[in-house]
Amino acid sequence: MIPGRFDYHRPKSLGEAVALLATHDEAARVVAGGHSLIPMMKLRLAAPEHLVDLQDLAELKAIRSEAGSLWIGAMTTQAEIIASDLLATSCPILRETALQIADPQVRYVGTIGGNVANGDPGNDMPAVMMALGASYRATGPQGEREIAARDFYRGSFVTALAPTEILTAIRIPLLAAGHGHAYEKQKRKVGDYATAAAAVILTLAQGTCSSATVALTNVAGTPLFAAAAGQALVGTRLDGTAVEAAVRHATALAQPAADQRGPAEFRRHVAGVMVRRAILRARERAA
Repeated sequence: MIPGRFDYHRPKSLGEAVALLATHDEAARVVAGGHSLIPMMKLRLAAPEHLVDLQDLAELKAIRSEAGSLWIGAMTTQAEIIASDLLATSCPILRETALQIADPQVRYVGTIGGNVANGDPGNDMPAVMMALGASYRATGPQGEREIAARDFYRGSFVTALAPTEILTAIRIPLLAAGHGHAYEKQKRKVGDYATAAAAVILTLAQGTCSSATVALTNVAGTPLFAAAAGQALVGTRLDGTAVEAAVRHATALAQPAADQRGPAEFRRHVAGVMVRRAILRARERAA
């Protein structure tokens, strides 16, 4: 398949990139690693008249800790997430998740910004960002703003990002020492989207769960933040009753479509299995 005709732009600064989007508005699309947009263009599901390539924007490639938060530039690749010593110690769920995305060839080029900004419900990082309480920095002609990951996803491939804005960075509040984490994903083969996946972050205080968040991947038109599932764990010792209550809340929220990964009811069942596994693994790590 061959994409439709488009003009290619490769800005040398963020300001130049924003100016291009302001000029061309909805006729332009940003490309980072290209693993989401280019296949859609080849299938003619996306047909931008102007393609704005961010590859030369070194200012969007950084990982740092600052003022109680982790900051990750949008052009940081999945391979760089995996290799980061800072993230390995401060937010290990990111490395765990990145290792489950596609394959090494894709991870060397695919970016974390592209993964979270595209609005694809099958992408892995959005649910993790929801569980982490992350927010996204958007830069446009009117300046910068932060959008909570839990408020960002509006529908399949529809987000809170304006056509003239670029997602430039991700901010993640530093996690409590000794927290438990897990991202559990079931897929048919290496490199595939999840049949269903679950992210869990929790903390324990003297054996009792003091905080918990649960989020789901690829079981609805958007990633899902399962607030009730997390609340079902808080104040418990994460025993079987609490875990099963959380699983019930999470699967009640899931609305998967039947597709090549299986019937809807099967995918909902798999989501419950992933939630249960993620809670138990996070509990083990927190303990």
